Amino acid sequence: MQSSAEAAVAAPGVALTRIEHDLLGDLNVPADAYYGVHTARALRNFQITGTAISRYPHLVTSLATVKQAAAMANQQCELLNNERADAIAAACQRIRGGEYHAEFVVDPIQGGAGTSTNMNANEVIANIALVEYLGAHHGDYHILHPVEHVNLGQSTNDVYPTALKLAIHGMLGEYRAALERLSEAFAQKAVEFADLVKIGRTQLQDAVPMTLGQEFGAFALTLAEDLERITEARLLLCELNIGGTAIGTGLNTHPQYRALVLDAIRQLTGIPEIAGASDLIEATQDVGVFVQISGVIKRTATKVSKICNDLRLLSSGPRAGLNEINIPGVQAGSSMMPGKINPVIPEVVNQVAFAVIGNDVTITMAAEGGQLQLNAFEPIIARCLFENIATMRAALDSLTELCIRGISANPTRLQMYVSQSISLATLLNPIIGYTRATELATRALDNELDVLQLAVASNMISHDQAEQLLASLASRTAV
Repeated sequence: MQSSAEAAVAAPGVALTRIEHDLLGDLNVPADAYYGVHTARALRNFQITGTAISRYPHLVTSLATVKQAAAMANQQCELLNNERADAIAAACQRIRGGEYHAEFVVDPIQGGAGTSTNMNANEVIANIALVEYLGAHHGDYHILHPVEHVNLGQSTNDVYPTALKLAIHGMLGEYRAALERLSEAFAQKAVEFADLVKIGRTQLQDAVPMTLGQEFGAFALTLAEDLERITEARLLLCELNIGGTAIGTGLNTHPQYRALVLDAIRQLTGIPEIAGASDLIEATQDVGVFVQISGVIKRTATKVSKICNDLRLLSSGPRAGLNEINIPGVQAGSSMMPGKINPVIPEVVNQVAFAVIGNDVTITMAAEGGQLQLNAFEPIIARCLFENIATMRAALDSLTELCIRGISANPTRLQMYVSQSISLATLLNPIIGYTRATELATRALDNELDVLQLAVASNMISHDQAEQLLASLASRTAV
């Protein structure tokens, strides 16, 4: 489908603009634009990010879902006639199917608590209905009006947060699937590396033996724990303040509207958990659910970033580092140093995590900055959450497919570290005691000797005992 600007240029002899009127007076709007005067003013006023809300298709489709549900409810309340209600619903269905998203042009960061986003939706839906279903022209609002009809029984203050919650609910479903794939990839590696004994480390110093499988199993489990946190958070998003209008009193809505619009949203989304907030005044001013969601995403980002730090350490080298594992090489690492390959996928995931943590701070400050019956800063909350979920989902998939699935182990290197580590002295504690084991470890370190061989040479244990201790490492680390 042509954009509005393309359509206007492509029609010689046809007026390139139409005039629309609002509170501030007349304004020219591109003749074939499906948006209207409020959106046009927002385009002038909010040139902040250089992007548009169309960047977030979940938000656009969720706005259309809310508007379609409202039209269905108002039709049942006999506040909209069948012709108008059906035209609005049909227009919304087109948007939900992926059409007309390019007409959602306002900047995601805007003043007015999201009013420009709501009005962008109202105007686009009205004009689609007018042109495509009612046989009218763009801007023929005497037939179907963006506010009087599309926005009937609504305000930005219940439409916008409701649409945000529905959008984030959908995005979190995709994000959760990506996280589950990553956890499963680590679990598969845990099985693959189950018999490879290595030295565990604390404070970057040798600790005690473990298996590489256990190390990767821990990565799998710590991420799997967050799957449940996401499930819990998605349920919180199902409590909606739709029907509360401006501040939660429900002013200017039909007595049956709230129940009907909630039923319609459940029907359109297929989310049976959708429910109305118990206190609409509280729900209209509270953005705690977004803070909660942000915290869950930040929790996972922090964990994944720590894992990427570990992967970079474990793969460091290849000859002057730990080099216990091999990370797939996906591109050349230097414009100067021949043969250098960097752990670029863990590095990019680290950077995504840093951005997520920064956005979480922004969300926290925006939530705290609200006053009285409304939080005016939901647009920046929405943008930060959308960015966090989208970039983290992409980062998780990249880490899974371009890194984790291709990791291999270096058994010889692992065995070398085990045999050389003074941490094997810990195995001798039950036999010779902590004090003598400490003395033995110190002597081995100072003289660059093998701990068990030194213990045999010092008659602290027999050769057979040393062999038994080495043979038992795998069974010990499996405990």
